[in-house]
Amino acid sequence: MRTIFLILLLLSAVLTAQNNSSDVETQKNFEFTFEEYLGYVKKFHPLVKNANLEISKAQADLMAARGAFDPKIEVDFDKKQFKDKTYYSILNSSFKIPTWYGVEIKAGFDQNEGVYLNPENNVPNQGLASLGISIPLGQGLLINQRMADLRKAKLQLELSQSERKLQAVAILYDASMAYFNWKRNYEEFQLYSQYKTNSEIRYKGVASLIKQGDKRAIDSIEAGISLTSRKLSLENSKLKLTKAKLELSNFLWLENTIPMEITEALFPEKKLEATIQETLKTNHLLQVDFSIDAHPKINAIESKIDILNVERKLKANYLLPKINIGYTYLSEPQYIENYKFENYKIGIDFAYPIFLRKERGGLKITKFKLQETSNSLNLERLQLQNKINAQKEIINSLFRQRSLANELVKNYKTMLTSEERLFTFGESSLFLINSRESSLITAQLNAIALNNEFCISNSELYKIIANPD
Repeated sequence: MRTIFLILLLLSAVLTAQNNSSDVETQKNFEFTFEEYLGYVKKFHPLVKNANLEISKAQADLMAARGAFDPKIEVDFDKKQFKDKTYYSILNSSFKIPTWYGVEIKAGFDQNEGVYLNPENNVPNQGLASLGISIPLGQGLLINQRMADLRKAKLQLELSQSERKLQAVAILYDASMAYFNWKRNYEEFQLYSQYKTNSEIRYKGVASLIKQGDKRAIDSIEAGISLTSRKLSLENSKLKLTKAKLELSNFLWLENTIPMEITEALFPEKKLEATIQETLKTNHLLQVDFSIDAHPKINAIESKIDILNVERKLKANYLLPKINIGYTYLSEPQYIENYKFENYKIGIDFAYPIFLRKERGGLKITKFKLQETSNSLNLERLQLQNKINAQKEIINSLFRQRSLANELVKNYKTMLTSEERLFTFGESSLFLINSRESSLITAQLNAIALNNEFCISNSELYKIIANPD
């Protein structure tokens, strides 16, 4: 009995020394916190950069739409010379200014000459200056294609900002899942490493007792089975940890799109469960009601509705007849300031389809799309609110489950310690110790899994809220 007691005392000293050595080894490594990790993803991940490019593309589209209102200079020169004769020389130049309400202002200068010049192109020797205006009285006055394109480009910029947030949040959510998976597998690997070491020490102790005749040979089989089981679990855990590291490395980049890789010197944040809500800014959401009016998905659908409304107004405008009135004042350049009513050019253009089937069909299609998008908006509002409420309940439930799981781990540790103490007095067996230890391992794995689910649930809420900034 004294021999058994001394051996167990020696084993406890070895385990204590090993734990101290492990602490020293941990101090040489570096903790890679979840907040630092997300900082790298937000700043350098290629897909996050692509999400930011959506805004740049929308700004470029807006610039292109504004280009439809840019003033334009046009010069048309045509000349024919044959057998020392100038058949004709025609110069038409103009300066056009398009305005918001479809009105177009145009200034021009024509200078034509030639033996065979078309009579309608005859102008004074000094040329002919003109200043005119074109006004649409039907289609194009209150809204036209260039007005609609500019309005939609502005709305598209707002839509792109919302879509950028949704894309960035989706990437950050996937990155968070990879980090949580790494943390879980790392903790499981550490756990199996610890119990594999315990099994090795226990196996050596039993073998020593068998040699001394204090234990039966069959006890070495029991200890060997436990050791083999722990080695198998450790090897499987090591494989999972390696895969988790590689998966995590997919989200780690540096400047100039240089990929990073997780090394053995890095380990995940130990107290992540205590800081994750502050990192993801979900702590205040559990205490107050969240308004979904500013949600990016809601804003995106609202922007789509606004774009469809612009399209609807444009299609409705096509039901009006095309009536364009143009007036141009004509004068020789030197007399441009002396206005004479008799020198002008005037024109009226009129067109109107009889049945308007194309126009009426296009308007109906736009109205149907508008109704579909409005229905989607109402549904999305309800779904988002229900998702937020459900996720809050999940987080609160997991918080309570974690407390219960930690209590179970504490009780199983007490049971194992008591069984080891009974073993020192010869009132227990190695089989019972292994059984107690297996129950403790199961409880600890369950606690690790619940901690992982708690982190995932907060990340789920972060994804639903969709606020990456």
